[in-house]
Amino acid sequence: MSADKIPYKIYLSEDEVPKAWYNLRADMKNKPAPLLNPGTGKPLTAEELSPIFCEELVAQELDETTPFIEIPEDIRNFYRMYRPAPLVRAYCLEEKLQTPAKIYYKFEGNNTSGSHKLNSAIAQAYYAKKQGLKGVTTETGAGQWGTALSMACSYFDLDCKVYMVKVSYEQKPFRREVMRTYGASVVPSPSETTEVGKKILAEHPGTTGSLGCAISEAVEVATKNPGYRYVLGSVLNQVLLHQSVIGLETKTALDKYGIKPDIIIGCAGGGSNLGGLIAPFMGEKLRGEADYRIIAVEPASCPSFTRGTFAYDFCDTGMICPLAKMYTLGSSFIPSANHAGGLRFHGMSTTLSQLYHDGFMEATSVEQTSVFEAAEQFARIEGILPAPESSHAIRVAIDEALKCKETGEEKTIVFGLTGTGYFDLVAYQKYNDGEMDDVIPTDEDIAASVAKLPRVNA
Repeated sequence: MSADKIPYKIYLSEDEVPKAWYNLRADMKNKPAPLLNPGTGKPLTAEELSPIFCEELVAQELDETTPFIEIPEDIRNFYRMYRPAPLVRAYCLEEKLQTPAKIYYKFEGNNTSGSHKLNSAIAQAYYAKKQGLKGVTTETGAGQWGTALSMACSYFDLDCKVYMVKVSYEQKPFRREVMRTYGASVVPSPSETTEVGKKILAEHPGTTGSLGCAISEAVEVATKNPGYRYVLGSVLNQVLLHQSVIGLETKTALDKYGIKPDIIIGCAGGGSNLGGLIAPFMGEKLRGEADYRIIAVEPASCPSFTRGTFAYDFCDTGMICPLAKMYTLGSSFIPSANHAGGLRFHGMSTTLSQLYHDGFMEATSVEQTSVFEAAEQFARIEGILPAPESSHAIRVAIDEALKCKETGEEKTIVFGLTGTGYFDLVAYQKYNDGEMDDVIPTDEDIAASVAKLPRVNA
């Protein structure tokens, strides 16, 4: 089909919403290293994980062989409220850039939570309700995950306790209020409400917090309160599994028009959006059926892939969570108070880390002033105000399109637009007022944190 016949928005029918999640690990010959018990140094069992996570989610976390896992009908019914999400041809952006490249973006901001996070939130809330739990606890950075989880818990009548990274709690009051509107309690982290929070505050007075801090607090509360479990919005295998609906829909839409992408780009914090977007494409690559250039984009202020170490590390600052082998800056690393709140985790998904380590994808880091320049350019041309996290992918997509302009290559670029930026206007204000700067950690900063990595014989 000729390019001029491809619509601006490619919609799938309701019946084309995926009926099963795709488990990328099933096609990985070199599997991600297992989570370890920090006390014994041995792989965690389902029995050891069940006091922290819901039983069904534990099974999904540990499953490395089942390619497709059926999506329960109750979850699919909820998905129908906002899925399928459109795949958009960025005709206006292409014209403005005067590039021969064809640019597509998968838009995940068409729900009240404003992001892709709802894809996993509803699944995790469903399994908590099915298990008969009272509620769940979690952390949130920019607030997208906390917002999505509060919506999902409201739907299933579950209590929801959210520990929000302090800098985002202060920068994004409106997202905080959306969570409270849906019935969640929201606490700035680190806080005085937990033992680990008190310890972190004593060691780092005045800290703006980190996702690692917030995770520690949420896990402590979940394990000390009967009837509660902890849920995580990124990083874990189970989350990447749920987010595979993004990539599955994207590939179905592209296949309808016989489109094969050359470059697939996603922002990377813990890995949920990136892993979900690339899942079926990476599966083809692993099976030798097709090849794609896959680019992970992270903030220069928290460069896990590009400057981190591939090693076992704690997933949280309080060092109470399992050990994961991942690209990490060290669990004690606290990034600067940048505006990419959802991309401030010190480590990366074990699945994505293994794929990156094995050379199946590449990574780059970008400064936030450059990111917001791209965000405003995109907003003015395409009419959507993007989230700061999403704008990392936009930055590199524009850069790749401009390279095509220089070379004359007609490459097809697909990137993930993870959500909207309407609750991130403080960040846009800082950029517009010329008050935004780029704080990049020094080699010494990272080395000091990495030096504290746990010693693991694995």
